[in-house]
Amino acid sequence: MVVMNKFFSIFLFLFVSIGISAQTYRNPVTIPVALSGNFGELRSNNFHSGIDFKTQQVVNKPIVSIADGYVSRISISPGGYGLALYINHPETGHTSVYAHLNSFSRAIADYVIAKQYELESFSIDIRPQQGLFPVRAGEQIGLSGNTGSSSGPHLHFEIRDTHTQDALDPLAFITRIPDTQSPDLRGIAFYPKRGKGVINDSQNPIRITIRKDQSGKPLALGREINAWGRVGVGVKAYDRMNGQSNIYGVKHVRLFVDAEKVFSSSIERFPFDKRRMLNTFIDYEDWRQNRSLFMRSFIEPGNTLPFYQQMDGTGFIDINEQRIYRLRYELEDHYGNVLTYSFVINGQPQVIEELPLCQNVMHWNFSNAFVDYGFLLTIQRGNLYTDFCFTHSKTENPNFLSDVHQVNHSPVPLHNQAEMWIKLNNNAPKNKSNLGIVRIAANGNESWIGGQYSNGGVKTTIRELGDRYAITTDTIPPTITPLEPTTWANRRQIRIRLSDNLSGIASFRGEINGQFVLFTHDMKSPIYTYTFDDSRLPQGKNLVLTFTATDNAGNEAECRWEF
Repeated sequence: MVVMNKFFSIFLFLFVSIGISAQTYRNPVTIPVALSGNFGELRSNNFHSGIDFKTQQVVNKPIVSIADGYVSRISISPGGYGLALYINHPETGHTSVYAHLNSFSRAIADYVIAKQYELESFSIDIRPQQGLFPVRAGEQIGLSGNTGSSSGPHLHFEIRDTHTQDALDPLAFITRIPDTQSPDLRGIAFYPKRGKGVINDSQNPIRITIRKDQSGKPLALGREINAWGRVGVGVKAYDRMNGQSNIYGVKHVRLFVDAEKVFSSSIERFPFDKRRMLNTFIDYEDWRQNRSLFMRSFIEPGNTLPFYQQMDGTGFIDINEQRIYRLRYELEDHYGNVLTYSFVINGQPQVIEELPLCQNVMHWNFSNAFVDYGFLLTIQRGNLYTDFCFTHSKTENPNFLSDVHQVNHSPVPLHNQAEMWIKLNNNAPKNKSNLGIVRIAANGNESWIGGQYSNGGVKTTIRELGDRYAITTDTIPPTITPLEPTTWANRRQIRIRLSDNLSGIASFRGEINGQFVLFTHDMKSPIYTYTFDDSRLPQGKNLVLTFTATDNAGNEAECRWEF
């Protein structure tokens, strides 16, 4: 009986596990399904953690829960996900996420407003008690929108593993979307490993755009590739879906050399703390310089993404025989549509020049520091994906309060951040509270990084190398402009335009007769709006609005209006 119980338990576990993995949810939208983005799609500095449902280019389409569960988290932010709901589904161990909403259902909305007044903040991130907001499958939970960092009306939808919070591919759990379109190949790239490989007598990458014939079939490379030593390969490709003009991410990438698979990646799930590893998954330098997205079919040592199948090597190819090496890419989407593309590398002996001596090697598996007069950079272990030779230079510039520092000559991504300190020059102002570091673009535009005064300079953190930095000061407070204040009482709404010249808005607050009032806003607009709430306003009195704002350099502005 003990043995039978043991086997029954194993069978039950397998049955439940298979049931959960094969769980099919209803769609979160009630209109015909069309996607503008898929899971794992390559975005700036991160993989897309969900799928984007089109909402017919408008807001206020009903959004419903995909299954029974309860609201476990509510967040509101001017950027990011905007208005977002999280629903736990205990029976399956999943959490569904609905982002960029325009509004919540009435009960949730009333609860949220009460919390915003309690916390005296527009931005909130709260976790209601488990039984407070139960929901049923198909129950409306809100309306679609365009809030936060959304670039157009849509629903960003996720399914997460509730226990780990890993992002899962929602297409594995919702009703099948018609798709018979194979991935679309755009380019092939070749990367000689510096000091160990060479391609066409060069140690620089070669990136080739793939043309197509009239039927849309990819043509041959169009040029001869001769290589010797260790090389890597990359591919630029997107997916397509029936009836849509959008491009999507490719789910599966496989590379074969002489019929042997040397690389294989599948984007099925990932933890959020690895989203930024997109910058080692792609050709980061080409992305920074050309906004082009080549996926590299080799793995750098600091890359711990969970996408890769077990292989003998890291995807690099050793070209050590004078012969033709036959390569083949297989690109496959979620529904099994496959594009195959074959090409060759000619193994041809060439001189592999030794790398010049590097004075400042940064090692991926150690903490690193660089010290020069007036400059300090510290990169903690875990921030680099591979070794590289660090360079630094500086130039005088009277427009800034320090030298301008070029922090490495080429782009290098950091997984989290590096600490940087820059020395002030001799004519620094006495007031140090408004100092900050700016990043200087090639066209001279400045973007505020910020920082704090420390030991005769300013320290801050940066998230990538390859840019120019210098110290400046921001002494100008934000600008507060009332919009048609004579109409506020009749329209029962207050609208204010808020802007800043350099460092950006850090905080704001609205009060009427000394009491907090809730102004809403979105990162895409400088307009801040308060809609009258009679239950929270004094009756029969003149109203005095006080609106204050502080920028990231600590400058504060305040305006008062009576109406």
